[in-house]
Amino acid sequence: MSSYQSGHGGQSRGGVWIHHVGHSDNQGQGSASQYSANKLEEQMSELALQPAAPPENMVGTGKTKFLHRPGKGTRGRRVVVRANHFLVQLSGKELHHYDVTIMPTVTSRGTNREVMRALVKVYGHSNLEGRLPVYDGRKSLYTAGPLPFESRRFEVSLADEDQFLRERVFKVEIKHVGSADLRYLEAFLMGGQPDAPQGVIQALDIVLGEHPSSSNSIIPVGRSFFSDSFGSHKLGDGLDSWRGFYKSLRPTQMGLSLNVDTLSTAFVVSTLVSEFVSKLIGKNLNNSRLTNADIMKMKRVLKGIKVEVTHRGATRRKYRISGLTTVATRDLTFTCDELGTKKLVDYFREVYQHNIRFLDLPCLEVGSNPKRPIYLPMEVCMIVKGQRYEKKLNENQKTNLLRATCQKPVDRENNIIKILRDNNYSEDTFAIEFGLTVSRQPTTIESRVLPPPLLKYHETGVQKECMPRFGAWNMNDKKLVNGGKVNFWYCISFSPNFTPNDARWFCKELGDMCRVSGMEFAERPILPPIVAAGDRLETLLKSRYREAVSALRDRPDKLPDLLIAILPDNNGNLYSNLKRICETEIGLVTQCCLTKKVVRANPVYLSNLALKINVKVGGRNTVLADAITRRVPVVSREPTIIFGADVSHPPPGEDGNPSIAAVVASQDWPEMTTYLGTSRTQKHRQEIIFHLSEMVKNLLVSFRRKTNLEPKKIIFFRDGVSEGQFQRVLHYEISAIRNACKQLRADYVPSITFIVVQKRHHTRLFPTDNRSMDRSGNILPGTVVDTKICHPIEFDFYLCSHAGIQGTSRPAHYRVLWDDNGFSADELQTLTYYLCYINARCTRSVSIVAPTYYAHHFASRSSSYLEPGDLGSFVAGSSASRDEASSAMIKQLPALKDNVKEVMFYC
Repeated sequence: MSSYQSGHGGQSRGGVWIHHVGHSDNQGQGSASQYSANKLEEQMSELALQPAAPPENMVGTGKTKFLHRPGKGTRGRRVVVRANHFLVQLSGKELHHYDVTIMPTVTSRGTNREVMRALVKVYGHSNLEGRLPVYDGRKSLYTAGPLPFESRRFEVSLADEDQFLRERVFKVEIKHVGSADLRYLEAFLMGGQPDAPQGVIQALDIVLGEHPSSSNSIIPVGRSFFSDSFGSHKLGDGLDSWRGFYKSLRPTQMGLSLNVDTLSTAFVVSTLVSEFVSKLIGKNLNNSRLTNADIMKMKRVLKGIKVEVTHRGATRRKYRISGLTTVATRDLTFTCDELGTKKLVDYFREVYQHNIRFLDLPCLEVGSNPKRPIYLPMEVCMIVKGQRYEKKLNENQKTNLLRATCQKPVDRENNIIKILRDNNYSEDTFAIEFGLTVSRQPTTIESRVLPPPLLKYHETGVQKECMPRFGAWNMNDKKLVNGGKVNFWYCISFSPNFTPNDARWFCKELGDMCRVSGMEFAERPILPPIVAAGDRLETLLKSRYREAVSALRDRPDKLPDLLIAILPDNNGNLYSNLKRICETEIGLVTQCCLTKKVVRANPVYLSNLALKINVKVGGRNTVLADAITRRVPVVSREPTIIFGADVSHPPPGEDGNPSIAAVVASQDWPEMTTYLGTSRTQKHRQEIIFHLSEMVKNLLVSFRRKTNLEPKKIIFFRDGVSEGQFQRVLHYEISAIRNACKQLRADYVPSITFIVVQKRHHTRLFPTDNRSMDRSGNILPGTVVDTKICHPIEFDFYLCSHAGIQGTSRPAHYRVLWDDNGFSADELQTLTYYLCYINARCTRSVSIVAPTYYAHHFASRSSSYLEPGDLGSFVAGSSASRDEASSAMIKQLPALKDNVKEVMFYC
C-alpha cells in the first residue's frame, strides 16, 4: 500500500420555457454569492479541477445531474405518521411568463406590487382581457393563458405617502418571455421527465402566495407571511414577535405538494423612536447619561429602520434611518439655503412650535443623500409598523422568541390545518384562475422506525453494552470505553459569589464523578482555586498558567492538563475570550461551567461534564458495537473516512465580517468515534468552501498517520447548503475533494459519497397513534421517511434521529448528490442514524449526524478566535477593500496549539 506524500440557476429545460425566473428560494443571497459565480470558476481553472465522471445512476440532462433514488428502504418497524404537506392538483392550463420593467425603478417589492395592482385595476378588462395575473414583486408576471400582446407599455399613477401624498407616475413595460404546458410538470412528477421544471413550480408557488401578498395587514417575507393579527408576543427591548405561516410548493412522489408551517419572527414595535431607544438601552432618557456603548448599540439597531415624522400635522412623510449624529441635539447645527446656519433646537421651536425634550440624545440622520443628510429628533419620529427586525437578537430576546414558537406537536398540527382552512384555497380567485386545487387534509405516510445501535462501554463496568431507549441512555453502571488522564489541573472562579471553598467542593464532586466514570483524575489540584475578575483576562490566564508550570518544575516533561473555569451566568464575551486565549495562545484544555449549574452540581450535570472532559484529554466515551465487529453497512468493508463540513456566517448587521468554514474527519476507522477539525475564513456569506481541497488533504494525511491506513471510501456530510446551491456544490466541492486526493498521490481515487444535511426546512412529521409517538408527543427517534413527500426521482430521505424534549421535533433532510459507493437506501439510512449516536457531548442521539454537528460547533468556535481588533478591517466599504481585508484575515485566524487542536470542537 502506497503511503501519502506530504503537501496541500436557473435554466429549465425538458419541454418548458428556457429563462431565468426572478422568484427564488435564494433571492436574498444573490449579491453575496456573486463572488462564487466568478472567482470559484477561476480557482477551479487554476487548480485544473474537473468534475469526475458521474456514477451510472445519475439522472438529468444539461448541467444538473443528481443521484437517482436506488430504491426505497425496508428496514425498521412500520408506523403511520402525518406530514404538513397538502396535495395540489393541476388542471393542465397553459402558463405564460412576462417580464416586467417598472420606471422609475424602486427597490421595494411592496411598492412594485402596488403599481401592478393599480395597473390590473385600470387596464384589467380593457387590455388584459380580464385575466388575473400574479406577480413576484420583481421582474416576473404570470398568467393562465396569453395576454393579447407580445409587448406593451402602460402608465400608472400611485399616491406616494413618502412624497407629501403627491401622485407618482410609473411607466410599466410588460413583455412576453415564454409559455409552458403544465402537462410537462405532471410528466416530471410521474417520472416521465428527468428535469424538474423549476420555473413552472416557482410560478405556481407565486400563485398560491398572491392572495396573502395583496393584503395590507399581512407582511410577506420571502415565502412566509406575518401579521400581528395572527398573534404577537413581547420579546423585550422594543421588539415583538409576530406569528405567521410559511408555504412552499414541492415536487414529491405523490405529486405537487404544498408545504405549510407555522413560525414567528421579530418585528420592531411601532412607537416613537425615543421610547424605543429607552427600552433598548434600559434607561430613563430624562435623567440618565448615555455611554459610548449606548450610542453604539442605538446606531447598530436603528440603522435601516423606516420612520414617519409626527411634527408636521397631517403630512406624515417617511424616511429610512441612515445613522446618528456625532453630537447631541442641543449642539446640532445645520445649513439652510434660506436661513444660513441654524441650531436645530431653535429651528424646531420657531418653525414647528416644538420644544425638543431630549437634548442629550443624538439626532437621526435620514434621507437618501449622505452628503446632505436630514436631521430629525428621535421624539418626533414614529417607527413605521410592520418592519421585520433582521439583526442579531440578544439572549433574552432569543429565549422569549423560543417560548413564542415552541408548540406541542398536536397544537402545531392543528394550527397548520387552521391556516390552510383560513387561506381557503377553494375560493382563492388566483388559485381558481390558474386551476389549482389544494387538499384540506395533511398527507398520511407509512414510515419506519429504525432500531438504535448497540453502544459499547468498558469491560470493567457493570454494563458493558447499552441499547438506547427513545434516543437516550445514561452512564449508570458504565465506564468510559477509553478513560483519559487528568494528572495536573487547577480551577479559577470568575463568579464573585462563588468562593474558593465553593470551588474546592465543586472540583471534588467533579473529580469523583470522573473517576467513577473510568478516568484517571488527580484528587488534588496543582494550584489552589482562586476567585478572579474577568477584566484583565489575558494577563490572569497567562500568569496563572506560568504558576502552574512552575509548580511542575520537578516534572519538566509535564504540563498542566486542564483548567476548570467557573463563569457567571451572564458572562458576555468572557467565555469566547477565555477559549481563544487558552486554545490559541497558551495551549491549555479548558472546561467551562456556569454558576447556576455548579451550585446544584447534580449527578446528571457532573456526568455530562465528565464526558466532555474525557474526550478533551484524549479519551473516548463509547463506540458503536457494530463498528467493532465490522457490521456497519459499507463503511466496515474497507478503510473509510467520514467528513462533516459547515460554514458559519456572521449575524445580520455584521456585513463586513468573514464567514468561517470548518471541516472535521474521523481518525479511528473502523470505530468512527474520534474526529479532527480544521477551519478557514472566507468571503462574507460565501457558502461554497473555498479552501476545501487543502482542508481535505490535511485531514487525509492525519488519518493515514493515525491509522496507518489509506481510506478507500470517503463519506462527506455537508451542512448548510440550500437547494439553489446544489449544482455549484456538486461542481466545485466534489472536484476539490478529488483534487486533494490527487495531491496526495496521482492515482489515488477513493470512492466518494456526498450527502447534504438540511435542517432549515419546514417539513414536520406528526404521530397518528401511540405506536408512532414518544412521551413528548413527537414522532419516535429513528423515524425515517423516503416515500410520498420525498423527491419524485432523486435520492433523499427525512430522518428524525433525536427524542423530542419540548416543542415539535424537526427531522433532518438528507439529500445524496453523489455516490460512488453504491449505497442502498437501507444502508445509508442505517449509517446516518448510527452516526447520530456517537456525539461525545451527551448521552442522547442528536438531530443530525455527529460529524456535521462537530463541524457546526467548530465553525462557531473558530469565529471567537478572531480578536475584536481584527474585525475592524471588515467595516463596510467597497467590495475591493472587503476582498483585500478577507484575504488578510485568512492569515489572522490563529492556529490551535498542538495539545488542544484535536479535541477543541467538543468544548
